[in-house]
Amino acid sequence: MDTVMETQCPFCSVQCKMTIIEKVESGTKTYEVEPKQNAASEGRLCIKGMNAYQHALSGERITEPLMKKDGKFVPVSWEEAYARITEKFHELQNEFGYDAIGVYGGGSLTNETSYALGKFARVALKTRYIDYNGRFCMSAAAAAGNKAFGVDRGLTNPLSEVRQSECLILAGTNIAECQPTLMPYFNDAKENGAFIIVIDPRYTATAQIADLHLKVKPGMDAALANGLLKVILDGGYADELFIEKRTTGFDHVKSHIDSISLDEISSITGVPKEDIEEAGRRFGEAASGMILTARGVEQQTDGSMAVRNFINILLATGKIGKPGSGYGAVTGQANGQGGREHGQKADQLPGYRSIENDEDRAYIAKVWGLQPEELPGKGVSAYEMMEKVHRQEIRALFLMGSNPIVSNPNANFVEEGIRKLDFFVAADMHFSETARLADIILPTAAYLENTGTLTNLEGRVLLREAACLPPGLAKQDWEVLSGLAAALGKGSHFPYANAEDIFEELRAASRGGIADYYGITYGRLREEEGIYWPCPALDHPGEKRLFETSFPRPDGKAELIPVPNHFPKERAEAAYPLHLTTGRVLGHYLTGVQTHKSPTLEARQFESFIEIHPKTARSLHIQDDTLVKVQSKRGEIIVRSRLTASIREDTVFVPMHWDGIQNINKLTSEELDPACKMPGFKVCAVAVAPLIS
Repeated sequence: MDTVMETQCPFCSVQCKMTIIEKVESGTKTYEVEPKQNAASEGRLCIKGMNAYQHALSGERITEPLMKKDGKFVPVSWEEAYARITEKFHELQNEFGYDAIGVYGGGSLTNETSYALGKFARVALKTRYIDYNGRFCMSAAAAAGNKAFGVDRGLTNPLSEVRQSECLILAGTNIAECQPTLMPYFNDAKENGAFIIVIDPRYTATAQIADLHLKVKPGMDAALANGLLKVILDGGYADELFIEKRTTGFDHVKSHIDSISLDEISSITGVPKEDIEEAGRRFGEAASGMILTARGVEQQTDGSMAVRNFINILLATGKIGKPGSGYGAVTGQANGQGGREHGQKADQLPGYRSIENDEDRAYIAKVWGLQPEELPGKGVSAYEMMEKVHRQEIRALFLMGSNPIVSNPNANFVEEGIRKLDFFVAADMHFSETARLADIILPTAAYLENTGTLTNLEGRVLLREAACLPPGLAKQDWEVLSGLAAALGKGSHFPYANAEDIFEELRAASRGGIADYYGITYGRLREEEGIYWPCPALDHPGEKRLFETSFPRPDGKAELIPVPNHFPKERAEAAYPLHLTTGRVLGHYLTGVQTHKSPTLEARQFESFIEIHPKTARSLHIQDDTLVKVQSKRGEIIVRSRLTASIREDTVFVPMHWDGIQNINKLTSEELDPACKMPGFKVCAVAVAPLIS
């Protein structure tokens, strides 16, 4: 008899729905995957989604708790694992204080797990040090949205409105490879007459649909946005009524833009002046327009300000809060949106409340049965946690759903730090590169086995219910946390029987907050498929389009601010003459822990590569399809060359999905955006040479 599993893809932020059918014939199991109709992906699946079952059903899963003894992992009971963790955590906190333990989460965890993990850190461990790998995904856009609009939600209007938009700017986003099931929205918009502008140093699969491709120098996006703004303001395309009634700060921006030369912008960005003029004019003239940014703009040492400048363009032209007009940060991870709304970030409490706000602290303390002073204060960002690990200010680490020695910048430094830990616990379903360094590994459920909600890139909350049981002794994430909290003597604060119990508490904790989920229930999600937040009441439909009449700031107005032309903190020089930028490929996800376990996906792309312009390659005596050494001030890697004229001559590109000698983050810089602590992954200086000359 066939086994039918209804689920949704665990990878990108679209969260496509699917049906997996397990067939058994003559003792052999085979699987069929069918896309399932839903509002976001409209019944589409990409190659990753079609093969996502393979890592979940892999024979390489961790199925029982493992403890390192004499340098080797051996199976132990949950009771023994919990007892050892409790002993070590208490020992270290008694000697070094509560903050000796850090908690590091992930952007693919459900809302329930994200909520429980934040509560676990602050209630069961009483530590201020919690952050997550989503810091590397959307923190720049989040900081920009919160400052400019008063709220951070991925898209300010529904995906369906992409088709209505007359002009679309896709800045630093390669949707065709990162969120491919969204491409029909943009193809349809183009058929409807939309003018599409793509900003990227590479001619990507996304750029191929563009009417205009602005091949910007890496790290110069904020300056390019200044150029577009100048064309818009000088050309008379500003919406003066919108600016007057619904914004503040425009006069300062206008003065700043008046002082800028378009010739200078062209020179420092590497984009022809006539292309900047056409892009600004097209967006200014359009009756509706959307700007979408992603990691190409955001993973910069000025990423938050670069996003602010693109938001300036929207506000100056009045293209927000109405059909076909708005801003979108194209979330990378499955729950990158929800993961930062409910307590995984160092500075946030559930509902997008601030840990530094007395009223917010009092509210959450009441929900959790604590006094406000019992809640720890603000911690530090993900990479800054790794710095504290390296300095041994954090002596123990609890890791759930992340792989920091591959995903963090300056990866050699991070690995050195983790090896210094007195005690390290990893909760994971596979042996990631980081988990292999742990003292204890706790086996967790895969997406097929884990019930919970996730919030997609639109701000639409979706319910993914467990389709089968975890293998062996593996537990759902929330069960791991509840069990460990009980062992630590805090079980009364984690009295959950299932994921829905956690969501009910999350609803109360988020009530009245910026990310208000109070009106959302599992029952509603089953009936309605997905609900946008904010949703403050059970009879509220969820707010699909934000900012129609006002912005959630004290004066009800959005804020424009001048953004200076910024240069990357690390620039090309004689010893390291090329700009390195990083990104993704279609067949893999993040550090590849899951997708490398898929035979189908691994066969499509089994090794990393470096894209390099043919003219640049000739000058360096590099042939196509040969091994090359790539060096920065922090380390070196070896990858295979791929010559292509689609990239700038001063730039090289390496994807992020491989470890070891191919781990690109051994090269990337530890420099952070001062506002949001986003690392500048997207540009560092490198030298490239043939491995064998």
